[in-house]
Amino acid sequence: MLNLGRMLGAGIYSVPGVILNSVGSVGLLFVFWLLAPLFAFGGLMVYSEYASMFPKRSGAEVVYLEQAYPRPKFLVPIMFAVTSVLLSFSATNSIIFAQYALTIFDVPITPERQTIVALAVCAAGMALVALSTKWSLRAVNILTGLKVLSLVFLVFTGALVLGGFTHISDPYANFRSPFNGSTTNPNSLATALVKTNFAFAGWNNAFNVIGEVHTRDPVRTVRKASLLSLLLVACLFFFVNVAYVAAVPKDEIRNSGQLIAALFFQRVYGESFAGKTLPIMVALSCFGNLIAMAVGQTRALREIARQGLLPYPRFFASTKPFGTPLGPVCLKYFLTVFVMVALPARDAFNFLLDLASYPNLVFHVATAIGLWLLRRRRALAGLAPSKYRARHIYVYLYLLSSIFLLIMPWIPPEPGHGDVSFWYATYCVVGLGVLAMCGVYYWLWIIVLPWLGGYTVVEEVERLEDGALTARLTRKYHPSAADTDNGERQPLIAST
Repeated sequence: MLNLGRMLGAGIYSVPGVILNSVGSVGLLFVFWLLAPLFAFGGLMVYSEYASMFPKRSGAEVVYLEQAYPRPKFLVPIMFAVTSVLLSFSATNSIIFAQYALTIFDVPITPERQTIVALAVCAAGMALVALSTKWSLRAVNILTGLKVLSLVFLVFTGALVLGGFTHISDPYANFRSPFNGSTTNPNSLATALVKTNFAFAGWNNAFNVIGEVHTRDPVRTVRKASLLSLLLVACLFFFVNVAYVAAVPKDEIRNSGQLIAALFFQRVYGESFAGKTLPIMVALSCFGNLIAMAVGQTRALREIARQGLLPYPRFFASTKPFGTPLGPVCLKYFLTVFVMVALPARDAFNFLLDLASYPNLVFHVATAIGLWLLRRRRALAGLAPSKYRARHIYVYLYLLSSIFLLIMPWIPPEPGHGDVSFWYATYCVVGLGVLAMCGVYYWLWIIVLPWLGGYTVVEEVERLEDGALTARLTRKYHPSAADTDNGERQPLIAST
């Protein structure tokens, strides 16, 4: 359920139109919805081998990278911390909710209206997370059920369309000559893959809590659950796209932006009650995903503060006055407000989606390479290979897909296929800037400030009341020269 709840988000309702606009053909649209889970499968095999090496450690990628790259000390957790903070906005789900809400009530979508509604729904979601964890989780459970129902209903409606039980006169029109209009431009192909990967984000979610899985073989349990959830979601997403293509003309899909689901219901049910109310399920699904991500990310930010990786750790680690991480919630909301106000409304969704993916691709590449480094160290230490050892083809699949997405967006797109109205590679530059800020923060926090303040940053391990161990970074001050000198000048035997 951890993986399903994360993957069944706003992606399937918002990115198919953008993908078709990038790749140019229905055939390539379907190919990319098959490629994305294949690359995720390669990553899942890589994660399984890592997990078998460290089955008691929760945290997944940050733990694996910390073990693969122990030097420079503290670099990996600090880079993850800074990246998590800078990219912890909830703008994409808020924007999709705003667009569907305005469409439901037949209100024209303008930049001002989209931004106002998105900020309002984000404020409502953050307020719920800040006031009550119990009610936040209840809302997530209810709205996750709605997500599943809406997707099942989409697939069922698509089957009715293909069976000729609706007023759609020629449901197979888009399936003829499926690869007509296909593009070979690397930028467009990379854009499409970024969008499909976004829809499958969360395939590795269960590995984050593997240390809390109490079975005879936690790795086998998490691996099997992840494989089943990935297979289920891949089938569901593929048939949802079949439904879209059967009901909506190709050109309308390409120009639908993030509103493909609303367009689908309007084409099938027209102006009837169903055509007006069913998109509400999509909007509520986005709201549920907004809350779910806020609950998870704010806890992650609080844990980062507890480890001493953020300034003002007491403020960000506090759960007063409502028993919730109020500081991280406020930080997340203000970051969301900033990015939505700073960016043009029509470009905000695509740009923020692309931006959130780019720094993580660097971590993916390092994770794949780090697996070979750990294998070599374990072999030199005389340790047996993991019984969940990933085949080389899976490691290469995960590595090369990430390298492809790091390099190809720098190539200019074809005219009319750009993802945003401004320079196409802006998100790449900003993503690299985020990583550069991680390096600057590490240099200041771990090297410069300790040197100026006369202390060393050390890691302390604490045992909590429940017996769990937690690590945090603290300052260890050097003894002053005067104290050392005075101590050396004290006589060994006092004179009488």
